[in-house]
Amino acid sequence: MSKVLLIIHVLAAVIAIGPVTVAASMFPAAARKVFAEPGSGLSVLRMLNRICRVYAILGLAVPFFGLATAGSMRVFGDLWVIVSIVLTAAAAGVLALLVLPGQNAVLAALDAEPPSEPITAGRVAMYTGMFNLLWAVVTVLMIVRPGSTTGA
Repeated sequence: MSKVLLIIHVLAAVIAIGPVTVAASMFPAAARKVFAEPGSGLSVLRMLNRICRVYAILGLAVPFFGLATAGSMRVFGDLWVIVSIVLTAAAAGVLALLVLPGQNAVLAALDAEPPSEPITAGRVAMYTGMFNLLWAVVTVLMIVRPGSTTGA
């Protein structure tokens, strides 16, 4: 059963978190282009924001199956699992509290007359980088599993 849960956990991460990471990373550059050339690419920005919102919800399956996998493998007490849980929660917080609202602020600024680039436009890139870095560290922990007795 552990292998099945692990497979589902990894597939959920690839299928759900991958698109959020890519779309969120593309958003700041696309926003800069739209601010430089008003009227061009606004639909792309809205699509990237929608991808981030929808796949963020689908991404809830990742920690769900991660916790199920950790339980079936009896590794809940391992430091790498605890750190991964904390970093996953931090990544979710950055996405929900900083990245998505930042994207929404950029879209709102573009809908205003005349469009004006808000201060948050540059910050969206920074927040996205923080989100991506947190997931990168979690991914490394999932592979390396320091101190694990599961044979990695």
